[in-house]
Amino acid sequence: MDKAVKILSLVPYKFLPPDMGGQKGIAFFNRYLGKHVNLSCLTIHDNTDILQEGYPIKNSLSNSPLRYVNPFYFFTINRIIKEEKITHLIIEHPYYGWLGVLLKWFGGVKLIVHSHNIESLRFKSMGKWWWGILWHYEKFTHRKADHSFFIQDNDRAYAIENFKLLPDLCTTITYGFENSAAPVANDKNEARKAVCKTHGIADNAKLLLFNGTLGYKPNLDALNSILEKINPLLLAAPNLSYKIIICGSKLPPQYNGLFDYKDKNIIYAGFVEDINLYFKGCDIFINPVIEGGGIKTKLVEALGYNLSVITTRSGAIGIPEKITGEKMKIIEDDDWAAFAQQIISMNADTTIPAAFFDHFYWNNIALKATAVLTDL
Repeated sequence: MDKAVKILSLVPYKFLPPDMGGQKGIAFFNRYLGKHVNLSCLTIHDNTDILQEGYPIKNSLSNSPLRYVNPFYFFTINRIIKEEKITHLIIEHPYYGWLGVLLKWFGGVKLIVHSHNIESLRFKSMGKWWWGILWHYEKFTHRKADHSFFIQDNDRAYAIENFKLLPDLCTTITYGFENSAAPVANDKNEARKAVCKTHGIADNAKLLLFNGTLGYKPNLDALNSILEKINPLLLAAPNLSYKIIICGSKLPPQYNGLFDYKDKNIIYAGFVEDINLYFKGCDIFINPVIEGGGIKTKLVEALGYNLSVITTRSGAIGIPEKITGEKMKIIEDDDWAAFAQQIISMNADTTIPAAFFDHFYWNNIALKATAVLTDL
C-alpha cells in the first residue's frame, strides 16, 4: 500500500449497500482502490453496512437535498483534510465541483473527478431543458480538477475535445467485475435449475434476461421495445421455446399489467435479492437500450458471468468488442427485426475470453487508478 497517498472519497448520495450499477461503480472502485492506497470516505446518513467495506467510512453528511449547496461543508471537510493529512480528494460526478475546487485551493489537495458519464448529455438525452447549464458547470469542474477519471473512452474523447482538457490529465477508469474468471459450468447449471424452478420454466426453454431500474427512463424505454417490438416477433417465430425474465425495481404503476404477461412468455420477477443467480443461470442478456450515458454496467456483469449478450450499438458503448469474442452481438439501434433474429439464432454455448477479465477485473482497474494517483 502506498502510504504517501491519502485519499478522501466524497460521495454525496446513497451507494451502500450497492444495488444499482452506479452504486456498485463507487462501492467496488473504493473497495479495491482501498487495498492499494490509504483511502477513507465521507458520505450521507443513508449509507449503511459501512463497517464491512474494508476502509474507514463516515456517514455524517445530511440526506437533505440542500447538502449540494451547503457552504458549511467546506469547513467540515477542510478540517478533515488537515487533521488526516489528506493528499487527494475524489468527487463523484461534477455536482460537488464548487466544493472540490474550494478545497483544492484552500486545503492543498489534488482534486480528482470520478465521472460515470457525461452527466449533462445524459440529461439532454432525457429531454431535460436545463442540461446546458449543467454542461457548463461540468466543464468548469473538469477544467479545475487535477485529473479526471472517465468511465469509457468515448466520454474521455468528448471531454478532451469539448471541455478542452489536456489528454494527459484524463484517464479511462472503467466499471468493473468482481471475479477474475467466469463461473464454472456446474455453477451455471445449478443457477439455471434454480431460476427454472423459481418461475416454473421448462428445462428446454431459452432463458432471456433483461435487468435494470425501471424508474429510469432509458430502461423503461428499453422495456417498451421488448414488449412492443421484440417479443411480438419472437411469438411469431415457429418452434421457439423461450421466456423473457424482467428483473428490476421501481416499475411504474401503469405497468402493473406486466404481471399478467406469462401467456406471452414474459415473466416479471421484480427486484430480486440475488441478480447474480440470473446472470449465471440465463442464456442470453438482451439490452435494447438506445439512450442514457456512460457504460451499461449490466452488460459488464452479464459478460463476466459468461452470459451471451445481444445489444443495440448505443447500449454497447464502453465495451471493447474485440475482448468479448462471440459472447456479444451488436445490432444497430432500432433494428428490432435483426435483434429478434439474433435471439433466435444465437449460439449461447461460447466462452468469454480471458482478455475480458484483464480489462474489467476490479483489482486491475484499481491498480491502474493507483498508478495515476501516485504520479499526480
